[in-house]
Amino acid sequence: MKTQHPSDDVLRLVLDEHADAQTDEDVTSHLDDCELCQNRIERFAESSHAIRESLRRETMSGSLALDTPKLAEPSETAWLADFAVSFLQPTDQPDAIGKLGEFEVQSVIGHGGMGIVLKGFQPELNRPVAIKVMSPHLASIGTARKRFLREAQATAAIVHPNVMPILSVSESATLPYLVMPFVACRTLQQRIDTEGPLPITDVLRIGIQVAAALAAAHRQGLVHRDVKPANILIEPAVDRTMLTDFGLARAADDVTVTRSGVIAGTPQYMSPEQARGESVDARSDLFALGCVLYAMATGRPPFRSETSYGILRRITDHPHRPMRETQASVPVWMEHLVDQLLRKDARNRISSAEETQRLLEACLAHVQQPSIPLPSEVMASKRPHIRLTILLTVLLLASIPLVATNVWNRSRTTHSTVVETRPASNPSSPKPEPVASDFTFAGPVTESVWDEPTKNETTSFAEIDSQLELIQKQIESLQRSLEVKESP
Repeated sequence: MKTQHPSDDVLRLVLDEHADAQTDEDVTSHLDDCELCQNRIERFAESSHAIRESLRRETMSGSLALDTPKLAEPSETAWLADFAVSFLQPTDQPDAIGKLGEFEVQSVIGHGGMGIVLKGFQPELNRPVAIKVMSPHLASIGTARKRFLREAQATAAIVHPNVMPILSVSESATLPYLVMPFVACRTLQQRIDTEGPLPITDVLRIGIQVAAALAAAHRQGLVHRDVKPANILIEPAVDRTMLTDFGLARAADDVTVTRSGVIAGTPQYMSPEQARGESVDARSDLFALGCVLYAMATGRPPFRSETSYGILRRITDHPHRPMRETQASVPVWMEHLVDQLLRKDARNRISSAEETQRLLEACLAHVQQPSIPLPSEVMASKRPHIRLTILLTVLLLASIPLVATNVWNRSRTTHSTVVETRPASNPSSPKPEPVASDFTFAGPVTESVWDEPTKNETTSFAEIDSQLELIQKQIESLQRSLEVKESP
């Protein structure tokens, strides 16, 4: 039976929450299994025009809880802030702009494609909180909403100092939301933008904590899928790093297509399998961690292009630029470790987040105390290079007779060499009949006279010299590059 796909108008009605209950249920059920319609509704949801019109309808409808300051020329951020406030309940607190459940909302911290972050206060416990409200264009899709709540609850089970904890989850409001501790911090992306490449000790310390956070999540069966500097919070007061945005990243994955680059927000940190739209596991997070380490050490992500599509093609089809070409101060062993995380084939990467954490900790111990040896896994062994050089040398030696034979055979096709023999003791004797050069003489040959090489033969020998010289130059170039790479 041919599958019936909902029309564009029906999808827009569901997206705008104007469809009746039965239609909404039917479309939501259809979206669970239809990748084509997931693509279609994603395009509608991403349309900035559609979002702006939705925001305009909400704000113009008079549903705002309070009159909020308006900018002279409203930007998209202002519209999103107004839209968030439109879902708040009235409050009598002078320093609050509205109320969400038991929380007094004091301000809008920021927003992204997956949600809006509010600063709130919990009077019962007398503590500030951060409230992350699900983005309206995702909350209107039943599948996304259910997945968001399920993943948020699973994330709340992760108890680890390097994971931003979730204090509570609410699904009763018009928009589902998560409640987290409010922490005075900045993102790793902000630090990179301000400072550029970070000291190697800071790269290792942050990397250790992010790897530990991923290990805790992976033990719970969760894959973050959006590891990037903007989702890594740095708390300066206690030198602590926290990974955030687990729930939102997983919720979005249920209704959007990975290959589009929307899930990760910034596709520079996506794994090749995620960029291709394939299923991902914990090893995808390790690739993203490698990208984060690269960005911290060099000040830029390993894959860059002018368009998202160009970035995804580089991730899937092209090797990253060596770290030491971008930042010469990066140690060789650090480059080697990151290279292992950035391997295209997930099977060839470092096996787990725990193993990555162990290697980073061992490297930090070496940096702090050079007498402590580096782990063997990050040492760029010279043996493969030596074997490669020996192999090229053997190939060079083996190619000499092969090339010579090939050229000689070609020359024989254009010129047949003739050997003339005559007794040396009697020059006046009549000349014998010409004998082919490949003839085997039964008796001794007293003297032989070869014709001078032809022009074709001279050119062929020149070809041999040219090819051998080219091979020799390639070997010398390889040796020089290996010497530079192995230098401390």
